[in-house]
Amino acid sequence: MESMLNKLKSTVTKVTADMTSAVMGNPVTREFEVGRHIASGGPGMSWRIYNGTKKSTKQEVAVFVFDKKIIDRYQKFEKDQIIDSLKKGVQQLTRLRHPRLLTVQHPLEESRDCLAFCTEPVFASLANVLGQWDNLPSPVPTDIKEYKLYDVETKYGLLQVSEGLSFLHSGVKMVHGNLCPENIILNKSGAWKIMGFDFSISSSNPSDAEPKYVCKEWDPNLPPLCLANPEYVAPEYILSVSCDAASDMYSLGVLIHAVFNEGKPVFQVNKQDIYQSFSRHLDQLSRLSPGLLSKIPEEVREHVKMLLSVTSNVRPDADQMTKIPFFDDVGAMTLQYFDSLFQRDNLQKSQFYKSLPKVLPKLPKRVIVHRILPALTSEFVNPDMVPFILPNVLLIAEECTKEEYVRLVLPDLTPVFKQQEPVQILLIFLQKMDLLLTKTPPEDIKNSVLPMVYRAVEAPSIQIQELCLNIIPTFANLIEYPSMKNALIPRIKSACLQTSSLAVRVNSLVCLGKILEYLDKWFVIDEILPFLQQIPSREPAVLMGILGIYKCTFTHKKLGIPKEHLAGKSLPHLVSLSIDNNLNLNQFNSFMAVIREMLNRMEAEHKTKLEQLHIMQEQQRSLNINQMNQSEETKNTPSPATKVRDVNMVDVLTVVWGNVQVSLTLEEKQRLAKEQEQAAKLRSQQPLAPQSIKPATTTPQAKDLTSSLLNSMTSLNNFSLNSGTRTMPMQGGTISSTFPAGPTMGGMGTMGVSNGFNSPMGFQTGGMGMAMRPAAPGLYGGMATTTSTPNFSALTQSQNQPSKSTDMSALDSLFTSNKPKVSMNQMAPKPAPGATAPSPWLSQFGTGQPSQTAPMQATPMGMTGVQGGFGMQANPFFNPQNFSQPVASSTINAGVMKQSTSANNDLKDLFG
Repeated sequence: MESMLNKLKSTVTKVTADMTSAVMGNPVTREFEVGRHIASGGPGMSWRIYNGTKKSTKQEVAVFVFDKKIIDRYQKFEKDQIIDSLKKGVQQLTRLRHPRLLTVQHPLEESRDCLAFCTEPVFASLANVLGQWDNLPSPVPTDIKEYKLYDVETKYGLLQVSEGLSFLHSGVKMVHGNLCPENIILNKSGAWKIMGFDFSISSSNPSDAEPKYVCKEWDPNLPPLCLANPEYVAPEYILSVSCDAASDMYSLGVLIHAVFNEGKPVFQVNKQDIYQSFSRHLDQLSRLSPGLLSKIPEEVREHVKMLLSVTSNVRPDADQMTKIPFFDDVGAMTLQYFDSLFQRDNLQKSQFYKSLPKVLPKLPKRVIVHRILPALTSEFVNPDMVPFILPNVLLIAEECTKEEYVRLVLPDLTPVFKQQEPVQILLIFLQKMDLLLTKTPPEDIKNSVLPMVYRAVEAPSIQIQELCLNIIPTFANLIEYPSMKNALIPRIKSACLQTSSLAVRVNSLVCLGKILEYLDKWFVIDEILPFLQQIPSREPAVLMGILGIYKCTFTHKKLGIPKEHLAGKSLPHLVSLSIDNNLNLNQFNSFMAVIREMLNRMEAEHKTKLEQLHIMQEQQRSLNINQMNQSEETKNTPSPATKVRDVNMVDVLTVVWGNVQVSLTLEEKQRLAKEQEQAAKLRSQQPLAPQSIKPATTTPQAKDLTSSLLNSMTSLNNFSLNSGTRTMPMQGGTISSTFPAGPTMGGMGTMGVSNGFNSPMGFQTGGMGMAMRPAAPGLYGGMATTTSTPNFSALTQSQNQPSKSTDMSALDSLFTSNKPKVSMNQMAPKPAPGATAPSPWLSQFGTGQPSQTAPMQATPMGMTGVQGGFGMQANPFFNPQNFSQPVASSTINAGVMKQSTSANNDLKDLFG
């Protein structure tokens, strides 16, 4: 790898050194900068062709260099002959000026190492294009290696050579003498130019006389560079040492054959034995076989055959060749016309330019770009022709790549952007604005293209303003948003407000309506909609334009108008415009349709907003209530020490002293009811619903009747009112204090109830619990204090149990037979048949109450002053079914004494 790099480095260094040594000492380098080696040409391909520029003007040129090292092997006199021949050719070319001849920009300069001169920019020689790459740089340039001639280029190139020969033969009276591919140069535009006048022969007769050409005898001993190319020389030049204009025509015939046969001449000539070789070819030329010219186009084949004729008189002259039908090609004639434009007047030019767009699609792109485009842009200096040239230039620009457009087209268009006259220039540019904005670099758009559009909007001509406003929407999507927002829209608004033309004002509104989709929503709301209210005129067309902008903004998905703007600005403006007297019925209906649509949307949006707001408020309120309840529950949660309290129930304390049941007073019940109701409201904000719970059935436990009887009989002997209180088993979970109405069996005696009116009791409350004590403790033999946790659910369990007398028939067998048998059931007190014993306790609350001994099935009476929140079922003191033996307090003691006396007598009889 390193060896290859070293070899490449040495090669480049050698070539650079050779070029430097060959050219740098030449006087040409004082005025021109020499570039890279691009081609070769001239007699024997001896001239190297370099790119170059003129230092003073930066004008592009081609520098031809002949390196004298090529002829170092020759003798000095041979070197001199070669140098003289080369000098003659360049000097002759310098003196001749014609479009078909290579133009010399700087004459020949000689130095110790080289010969050099400068010409117009060159692409390559025809020999290079046809595959002859002698004296070319290594590697061969890609553009030369891949270059293929199009038919139009070949036709027009041969036509140009024919025209050049016609100029030499008719105008200068000169024979070229060495017409061959190496002496045909293709310039930068692709035009074929003639050079290599080393062996040219001028007429010896005066210009008005018949030209006579004297040629030298062919000397094979001369160096090859001192001899013409024998393969293109006419036979008579070699064999008869004579020549005339027809000799060049023979060379033209061989040249045509070489162009269509990849650079091969008709015959291969043996340069060592040229005379014998030409003699042999004469017979072949006299009877050319059809296969020899098979590749030549049929329409020119006969003419080529004539050009190759042995008899010079048969060959067509140059002027005749320019008129053959083969050259009547549209492309060739178009190119020919371009080359002669300088001879035409403006009318002829304008007609040609008008018809050119029809021809351009038929031509190859390379021909258009390198031949036609330069000719067109050169006419931009003529302002009157610009409107005719510009459409063709822009048509060519469409076929160019962006790089080609920037390099070949834009530099010539930039000055035209600034031209304001004639007005058609502006119109043409506006019609092709999409092309300009697509291919022009952003910086050039900002500096050249958009200023032209701004000038058109502000133009004094109403027609230009209208056309510009109509065209702007077609390329609005290509304009950058900042430029549109800050430069274009303000000018359109200004044109709409300041113009006196209705057409301009309406077109301004239409233009704004079409480019709304490229604008930002808030820019439209802040800049465009307020601008509509500033328009002074009230013509129907203007009003409909305003309506159109409102409608487009309102209905466009990207834009839209907020309901606040609708209510505050848009609708008031539209409503005021809708009643204008200039509007007809259809226009008024259009206004009302838009107004109704706006109202409907505004209503729907605001209603939705309010509904959502209401839902959010409700959710927030519910959240606040939940938080409050959670905090209340946290505060009211009972601690383990106070779990005996229940805020949902009424405290009922029943204190048992002996066999007497004591209950709460009405006032205490009312106060507790209020406290419970207040606590329930704070917690749930709903009325309390009493719970219905099945009463639990209590299964009485069997007891030893004999031991119970003995205990009872013993206690009856000592019974007195001052005896201690006895606590009976609870039924239904309710504590009751009762007096026995008779002997009890197994603790299941009938319970009497005292209402507490004979012995008023005082109550002391502590928290939710209550303490109860008798007012006269001596009556009961002491004071009993009971603290109870109320449980309303338990109170309802004994509610529906019917009261009945205790069955004492089991004791009948204990009595002796010598006495009258009295059953235990008879010993129990019974009410007289049909008699109703009024209850003084119940009489305190009302009259007309049913018998206390019968079960009460009717609805319990309500007590005056008792809160309705306590159901009669919830409070056992208001259910008569819980009182099986209600008796008047005045008869309690008497009944007890009577039963005790009778029992004592019976026991005395039984036990002695």
